[in-house]
Amino acid sequence: MSQQLTVIGTGVIGNGWIARALAQGWDVVAFDPAAGAEARTREFVASAWHSLTRAGLAEGADPERLTFADSLEAAVEGADLIQENVPERLELKREILAAIDAAAAPEAIVGSSTSGFKPSDLQQDCQHEAGRVIVAHPFNPVYLLPLVELVGGEATAAAQTERAQALYQSLAMRPLVVRREIEGHIADRLMEALWREALHLVNDGVATTEEIDAAVVYGCGLRWSLMGTFLTFHLAGGDQGMRHMLEQFGPALKLPWTKLEAPELTDDLIDKVVEGCEHQAAGRSVAELDRRRDDFLVELLGLVQKYWPEAEGLEGRI
Repeated sequence: MSQQLTVIGTGVIGNGWIARALAQGWDVVAFDPAAGAEARTREFVASAWHSLTRAGLAEGADPERLTFADSLEAAVEGADLIQENVPERLELKREILAAIDAAAAPEAIVGSSTSGFKPSDLQQDCQHEAGRVIVAHPFNPVYLLPLVELVGGEATAAAQTERAQALYQSLAMRPLVVRREIEGHIADRLMEALWREALHLVNDGVATTEEIDAAVVYGCGLRWSLMGTFLTFHLAGGDQGMRHMLEQFGPALKLPWTKLEAPELTDDLIDKVVEGCEHQAAGRSVAELDRRRDDFLVELLGLVQKYWPEAEGLEGRI
């Protein structure tokens, strides 16, 4: 029996969900009242299909299994999983999620792609099955990157989280169940810390955007793609591991090597960042850069799966 994903809101993230689900052999129903939404989505899927084919399509994968509904109520009918992707405005999300909750079958799971809001805040206006409304935060490009952060709210029962976990695993994703709700969840809080520091380095004239990206690409980023932060530092302690690393380098945590607050986005800083990125793009369009990124990710994911298989005891956590 085929499964149905309903996507509400078809921007970059919503379209990423659509492409992933189609590649996994799901039926997909989308709703977006914006003019030209369906044409943009079908163009997006056609572009992503090259990378998805290289990554491997599931049985039944077919872009033609996508349909657009003319109302939210029609879109959620028959859905196993509903993904909300409207703009990051809390009042708007609560309004849309309440409408989804009122119209969807009681057993359907409703995931919000929000990158920052807590699920308990999103559930406030839901009057039917509020607990099944959770955060399901993916990463761009959604059709390739497997991580999805799952966060339940105050009304969410363990069984609802478990059902959500199983559904996202059916989409070939790696659900990370966040233990307690917090603004920004896990990955975005980590990325924001690096982003703030990078802006300070540009603002203070220490490095260009290209030099900072090189520091990540050819240094820490290579290690992070396999080991993350903690295991990388564990190795830095030599044979004695993390305990020795903390004893040796722990005092450095008190040194003023980082700035916690983001710099003010002055016109000068904005110009430096924009000009730096345009220099790095070297005349290539965003579409060209997207394809380059996707080709790289397909190959990189193969290496990650080779060296970090599911057998390492992370089932159910990531």
